[in-house]
Amino acid sequence: MGLSTLDITIVLAYLAGIFVLAQWVSREKAGHAKDAKDYFLAGKALPWWAIGASLIAANISAEQIIGMSGSGYALGLAIASYEWMAAATLLIVGKFFLPVFLRNRIHTMPQFLQERYGNRIRILMAVFWLGLYVFVNLTSILWLGSLAISQVSGLDQMTALVALALFALAYQIYGGLKAVALTDIVQVTLLVLGGLLLVGITLDQLSGGAGLWAGFERLRAEAPGHFHMILSPENPFYKDLPGISVLIGGMWIMNLSYWGFNQYIIQRALAAKDIAEAQKGVLFAAFLKLLMPVIVVVPGLAAVLLAPDLERPDQAYPAMMSLLPTGVLGLVFAALIAAIVSSLASMTNSISTIFTLDFYSHGRDHGQRQIVRTGRIVAVVAMGIAILTARPLLGSFDQAFQYIQEYTGFFTPGIVVIFLLGLFWKRANEAGALAAALGSFVLSIVLKLAWPALPFIDRVGLVFLLALVLAVGVSLAAPHVPEKDVIQTRDVDYRTDAVFNTGAVAVLAILAALYALFW
Repeated sequence: MGLSTLDITIVLAYLAGIFVLAQWVSREKAGHAKDAKDYFLAGKALPWWAIGASLIAANISAEQIIGMSGSGYALGLAIASYEWMAAATLLIVGKFFLPVFLRNRIHTMPQFLQERYGNRIRILMAVFWLGLYVFVNLTSILWLGSLAISQVSGLDQMTALVALALFALAYQIYGGLKAVALTDIVQVTLLVLGGLLLVGITLDQLSGGAGLWAGFERLRAEAPGHFHMILSPENPFYKDLPGISVLIGGMWIMNLSYWGFNQYIIQRALAAKDIAEAQKGVLFAAFLKLLMPVIVVVPGLAAVLLAPDLERPDQAYPAMMSLLPTGVLGLVFAALIAAIVSSLASMTNSISTIFTLDFYSHGRDHGQRQIVRTGRIVAVVAMGIAILTARPLLGSFDQAFQYIQEYTGFFTPGIVVIFLLGLFWKRANEAGALAAALGSFVLSIVLKLAWPALPFIDRVGLVFLLALVLAVGVSLAAPHVPEKDVIQTRDVDYRTDAVFNTGAVAVLAILAALYALFW
């Protein structure tokens, strides 16, 4: 579509501004050198607004914006369940998971597994997460992000890929999590503002200048099949979103794993200055999640009428961007880059955190300077590996990305079983946790081969139940070794303050109204 001089100037101003801001917020007081807590946990001092904004900035990237917009174009509003159910999941994380993690001063998810079960499950899952983050998440964000930038700007994709990687690395490598989290409020503001501008302009075009609501009403009138949250079995996309199972089945498992037990996400809440601040942060993120479908799904819905002849659904978002006037295009493009860069920086910092705290410094007496230096080196190495492997792994991303998403789900049910039992059932032991981890993988493969017609989300839910039974059975059969469990839960206070309670009721009420309206 091409960028004007004004558009390019806006994008360059954003890049320069976010880089300067990251260095400014990362500065230390005179005489104080960064230690591991500063670099990996932002000094355990993140305020609620930084936690909430950073949770969303880490979550939303190009593949989600373009992918969900494409899904909106193809199957409709039902894809918003991924966002809206995440809002409810965040309330569960804030109410029941964070009190245990913060009471026990947990810094990484492998650390929790070590203190709850033992060393073998820690090593197994730490290796799994590092492999997943480097070879799946980091590469997919880089590849699909650079593809989006290439489509919009005309820049060569590999040039865009390397530029994205180097910038994301440069702006956060000195400050670590503090640089990421304290700039994410700007990133999210830009993402929301740019997204709402795109939605507003496309809806106004649909109405012929009669206003946004008129445009939305035209959409509902002329594409009624795209406004059902619960798909019927006759729907061609039922296998992707299998009706009522979306509300009561495997999507809960995927969301709990992603928002509750994923270092890449939960690290922001672990860096809160106290539990109340962490809970307000996830509540803020839950409200932002309610807004996300407006930003990432509605452009795809609008494209159903404005660009009905697209070759592929994932062209919907770039097609709607091509309708934007000069200046506004630069702002929306900067918002897209902000989503990519913040996700890259967050992922790199989490890789660095797990490797440095769970392998390099685990059980060893290294100086603080050396730990921070190692963290920075790991960040550079991880990004370098992602640059080199992105094309080979995701060159045919239409198949490869879907493949990665599905097969990552082979492990998700076991992860949720391990953490839920670790948090709430003291009889669970390492043998049961290992059985759940390995059983989840094996059971997922068996069910996929034996029952190929079973929707992916339903398979995740079924494997979770089977892995849960397996973990409980093995835990009861194996010797109980209580001295391995040093996680304290007896004195954990699960009570939440009035702000969280009121906000949670509001989120749930809005969700109920949305599902009732678009059932």
